[in-house]
Amino acid sequence: MRNLLRNVSVTTFINILFTLVLSLLLTALFQFISWDKERQRIDEITRYKLISNLLLSTAQLNPSKEEKEEFYENFHVKPVSDNESRLLMSSKGEAIFQSESVYGRMQIFAIGKNKYIYLKRYGYSLMLKDTKSVKLRLQLTILIAVLIASLFIFLYIAIIRKMTPLKKLHRQIEEFANGNMNIKITQKSNDEIGKIAQSFDNAIHHIRTLLESKNLFMRNMMHELKTPITRGRIAIEMVEDGTSKQTLIRAFERMNELIEELAHVERLTTQNFQPHMRKAKLNSIIEESISLLLCDRNKLTIRTTDETLLTDTKLLALAIKNLLDNALKYSTDEKATIIANSASIKIISKGKSLEHSLDYYLEPFTQEEKRNSGFGLGLYIVNNIAKRLNYTLNYYHKSNNNIFELKL
Repeated sequence: MRNLLRNVSVTTFINILFTLVLSLLLTALFQFISWDKERQRIDEITRYKLISNLLLSTAQLNPSKEEKEEFYENFHVKPVSDNESRLLMSSKGEAIFQSESVYGRMQIFAIGKNKYIYLKRYGYSLMLKDTKSVKLRLQLTILIAVLIASLFIFLYIAIIRKMTPLKKLHRQIEEFANGNMNIKITQKSNDEIGKIAQSFDNAIHHIRTLLESKNLFMRNMMHELKTPITRGRIAIEMVEDGTSKQTLIRAFERMNELIEELAHVERLTTQNFQPHMRKAKLNSIIEESISLLLCDRNKLTIRTTDETLLTDTKLLALAIKNLLDNALKYSTDEKATIIANSASIKIISKGKSLEHSLDYYLEPFTQEEKRNSGFGLGLYIVNNIAKRLNYTLNYYHKSNNNIFELKL
């Protein structure tokens, strides 16, 4: 039950709650009306018995006209003339109640919406019409029910209207999550929702400032490093050949590789970056990735189809290049296999299974073995490219092979 409520939205929960309470309210109202109707019928019978007993017991006392009128007024009844009485008796009225006592006989019947009391005792007979309104109590009950229902509906509308800014805030948060960094939260109320909106707006501004600072820092750092690396590389060429020269050349090449990978990361993580989609042959994309890797083709086994893809060819080639680079670095035989078609691209290499889950290696600067060459950015870049192209990166180990798969 707790899990069910946890998965239900607030609006749905409020709708269910109000529907349930309204149903219970209507059920209680109908039950009360039914109970009140029965109670009213009993009260009416009791009242009629009291009227009949009083009149029958005092019939021989010959009360005065004023006493009779006062009695009729107090008990809300009106005598019926003899002619009208005989006419009513001959009509087909619905008998409601009848009884006999030591005072005489009483009969109550209804004709249409009117109710009549017929009294008889030793040659004395009297017919009275009940003038008391029987609808007043029912109308009062319905009025109270309508007032409660109106208040209930007013509360429901008020709560739903109070929830409206929260829905708007949710849409704006989703838009921010989808990459719109220029969104502005406009909720200005002083309630809890307004305070949350203001805090989120402040957070957006802070995140935007941090991203701009990060991007500016990355660009300046790469620009500042390029110049001394280039100068150092030129200066090394003037040094005589030897072990030291090769070590320095490799050091400068590694620094260049790091700058290039950081440039890829900076480009892919920019919020307003959009892939350049175009149609291209799968074979040509594979060839481009191999040329980026600058590896020995004899180490690669390629099984691909001559199909056309709609993709960003540069990004996909870069992703394949990084997967191939990892496969060759960590394989036990320094070989890798590419199996590609329009549904997926698999990079297969021999080796033991990864020690951690795939998510661990998708973080930047993460490697299986720290002593291995590389910066731990390969899979991080591949994963970001997959997200940009709406692909899925999977990993599994089968038959002593590590298999990285891009689901297209």
